[in-house]
Amino acid sequence: MQKKILIVEDDIHISNIIKMNLNLVNYATAEVYDGISALDAVKQDKFDLILLDVMIPKLDGFALMEKMKSCGIPVIFLTARNLVYDKVNGLRLGADDYMVKPFEAIELLARIETVLRRYGKEERVIAFQNLQADLNKREVTLQGEPVELTPKEYDLLIVLLRNKNIALSREQFIDKIWGSDYYGETRTVDMHIKSLRKKLHLQDHIKTIYKIGYRLED
Repeated sequence: MQKKILIVEDDIHISNIIKMNLNLVNYATAEVYDGISALDAVKQDKFDLILLDVMIPKLDGFALMEKMKSCGIPVIFLTARNLVYDKVNGLRLGADDYMVKPFEAIELLARIETVLRRYGKEERVIAFQNLQADLNKREVTLQGEPVELTPKEYDLLIVLLRNKNIALSREQFIDKIWGSDYYGETRTVDMHIKSLRKKLHLQDHIKTIYKIGYRLED
């Protein structure tokens, strides 16, 4: 089931960029631009997570957080304010995370996944075209038939699926799958991509992005 995220950000340009990135990876979104509208939205609709700017008009993010405590919706603060006091205050109010602008889209998506997983709201089966990945069983099927993947091939596939339509560098794949202490060549990413394309018939969907890395596309 598609997860719905409320974006509370008074800078329309930033809000639209966040919305675009979330929509690309199949999150449903709603946008509001002040605290009062956010409060109304939460009363009228059901959200799986809220991305909340601190400095918003009519009712700031901290005051809004106080009023939403009983809703039980996870919150990630997004703000240009990087004072330790503000971060501590936000977390003490019950926020699940606190991100300081500017930030990379891939980091925001990773933080969202972590929070949704903590609340048991993360999708446990990811589907793409005619393949499915079961996150609990670590199993992949293609047209209903199981496909044998190595542990690293599986991890690479999940990173691609979770970041569909987003170009990731080889270094980002290395960091996410092999870890920041990996000292081997980035060519290992290319070899694993080649294997995934062949095993899962994804030649037309895993695109090579010149001088960057790879992107999974419909």
